[in-house]
Amino acid sequence: MSKLLLLNKPYGMICQFSPSGHHPTLKDFVPVAGVYPAGRLDTDSEGLVILTDDGALQHRITDPRHKLPKTYFVEVEGTPEEAALALLRAGIQLPDYRARPAEASVCPQPVWLWPRTPPVRIRRHIPTTWLKLILREGRNRQVRRMTAAAGYPTLRLIRHAIGPWTVDGLAPGQWREIPAEPPQ
Repeated sequence: MSKLLLLNKPYGMICQFSPSGHHPTLKDFVPVAGVYPAGRLDTDSEGLVILTDDGALQHRITDPRHKLPKTYFVEVEGTPEEAALALLRAGIQLPDYRARPAEASVCPQPVWLWPRTPPVRIRRHIPTTWLKLILREGRNRQVRRMTAAAGYPTLRLIRHAIGPWTVDGLAPGQWREIPAEPPQ
């Protein structure tokens, strides 16, 4: 039977099992042999990471051809105008490729949000805004690059869901195993 684990990746953790400098890794949080991440989050990002021992399922989760939605909550610097959200919705041009269109909307700070250690740098005279972004691809630092290209740098990035799986009920660093069923 295949294994499928949901992990709430804390800020500062690296999405790999092998040691890397002084950052914690998956090995420090997930004591399960033979599972590998289906996609990654950068060290500065938080939220859902899926681990599995099923290569076909790992491919289905990560391959953009399957268009599995990935839901992010993003705190950005400033107050995005509708024109910036329209750029994200249309598929914004980045220096090396054009990002696919995203669902993008302003939202309130999530009620389930946990405190981040260390706290996000806040400037007293510059407001921050929370966005909900849903992407169907996932490239290196893509969300951060998209919001910066729209004129609103990311301060905090949390992946809340991948397809039907969410980080609900998991504190940072916690994980749980669930039945390994392919996403619809």
